Formats: sequence, structure tokens, C-alpha cells
Amino acid sequence: MTDSQQHYLLIINGKSAGNPALREAVNEQRQAGMQITVRATWEGGDAADIAELSDAMGITHVIACGGDGTVSEVMNGLMRLPHDRRPVLGIVPLGSANDFATSVGLPLEPGPALAAARALSAYPIDVVRATAGAGGESATSYYINMTTGGFGAEITSSTPKTLKRLLGGGAYSLMGALKAWRHRSYRGTLHWDEKEESASLLLLALGNGRQSGGGQVLGPRAKLDDGRLDVLLVKDFRSVTELSKLISELQNFPSEGRFVRYFTTTQLTLTTQAGDPPWPLTLDGEARCYDHFCAEVVPLALRVLLPEECPLLSSSNRP
Repeated sequence: MTDSQQHYLLIINGKSAGNPALREAVNEQRQAGMQITVRATWEGGDAADIAELSDAMGITHVIACGGDGTVSEVMNGLMRLPHDRRPVLGIVPLGSANDFATSVGLPLEPGPALAAARALSAYPIDVVRATAGAGGESATSYYINMTTGGFGAEITSSTPKTLKRLLGGGAYSLMGALKAWRHRSYRGTLHWDEKEESASLLLLALGNGRQSGGGQVLGPRAKLDDGRLDVLLVKDFRSVTELSKLISELQNFPSEGRFVRYFTTTQLTLTTQAGDPPWPLTLDGEARCYDHFCAEVVPLALRVLLPEECPLLSSSNRP
């Protein structure tokens, strides 16, 4: 497809619409011949609605301009379209953490990121269908990076936005350190691969990608195109001595450690312990509380602009 046949739709988080570097990047690429339409969001849900309209607008590439939450919302809008009519997804990172963009090796400044969106190739990747709810109600959405539950989700939901802007990913580490000494257990039942297990966990991570919470690597062996979820279970600890062992195991991610388990599956279901409060869970950085949750891989559902040397692509998905 030639440049003249490509039409890029930039969906910008309304809070970033006045970003001088982004405005300069758009003007520069337009002068270089890039056909760009820009739409800014006003409230929650706008990014998904705009992305869904992209097919009717004749758009070939939808560029999410914002943080992980904006990327996720745009992707959810694209997933409403039939598979063969979904435009390619690109990313211009403008958030505080930018976990997905960082992990796949995309430029983190608006100018280079938008130039990359014009130059990079599109690769098919998996997405994860998440069905979750509380109190008997459920809703379905999708994510491309990671869901965290328990302690990790608490950090994401409780880290003030001002602190995120000031410290970037370091804000999550700071909040994690503060919470580590007054955490609580998260009890529930897990189902995967015909297995059932009751667990008392500190942290649950279900990764299509590798990192969350501003750079915390929770799925070190994850690939975006392998049809698998990388699952990390971190069991609760009771003493400083046990915490030391837990931290040691997190350096290696064993398949069957005393506190840490790491494995892959295509689907995992969680039901919280009866009588316990709902678990805090994040989907690509957006935190909510649920008492039941199911994550299932949808293989190669979306084409995304990625570097050829992206570490999250399998060798079979490279030219």
C-alpha cells in the first residue's frame, strides 16, 4: 500500500490534545505527505466509539495517542469491527507508564513515535477477551498487554495521578513499597486446563505482554503472537524471612516455586472466595473490582505497528 492509499486517524486523549510536541509532529508528518485526521476524546468511551467508526471513514491506520488506558480503549473499539475490516493499530505514547509501548520497543516521544507509525510494518498479534463482573452482572472487553489482580491492582488504583505524572513509572514502585507492609490476602478459586485450585494470593498477573505498573516485568517470557497467556501467581507470605524467599523466586519465575508459579494457558477463570470483597483487577492499567473473571486468548486478532526487532514477537512472525 502506497502513502497515498494510507489514511491515518489519530485518536488523542483530550487531556493531551494541546501537547506541543504532538502538534508539531502532526504538522511535520502532514508536510511530508502523511494523510492524517485527528479526533480528541471528551469523556470515557469516546476513544472506542471513534475507533469503531474508523472503517466507515476509510481509515487504514488508527493511532492511539495517550497512555495504556487510551491504547486499550482504542483497541476495544477496533475489536467491535469484523476481523477483515479492522484498521492497523499504532501507538504514540503520552501516558505516565506506557508499559505496552515500552515493552515492544516503540519510541516514547511524539515526533519519533508518529514517524515510526508511518514507517513500521504491521504484525498480527493476539488479544485477550476478558469477561468480568460483580454481583451477578458481567461485561466483556479486551486487552493486549496485561491484567493484574490483588496487590498489583491495588497499587495501580491507589497511585495518585499527580504522583504518576511527577515520577512516571517510579510512582508505582513507591506505592508498592508503601503497601507491602500492610497488604491483605486475596482468596479465590482458579480454573485452567481442566485444573482447579483454591489459592490465597498476593498477586495474580495474566500477561499477553510482559510488564505492568510502570515497568514491573511480570511476564518475562510472554509473546504477543503465541496464542498463550503467561500466568504469574504469587502466594501470600507471613514473615520477613518468607518475603526474602518470595523476592528471590521472583528473580527466576519458577514453574512451581514455594511462593511463585509461572505457567502458560489459553484461558483462566477466577472466582473470589464467598463472603470476601471483590478483587481489585486492572485491565491494561484500568482498575476495577470483580468477584468473577475469565481471560481467554483470541489468536492473531489485531494487526499492530511494531519494530521488526520487537522482543515480544515470535520468530515465525517476522519477515
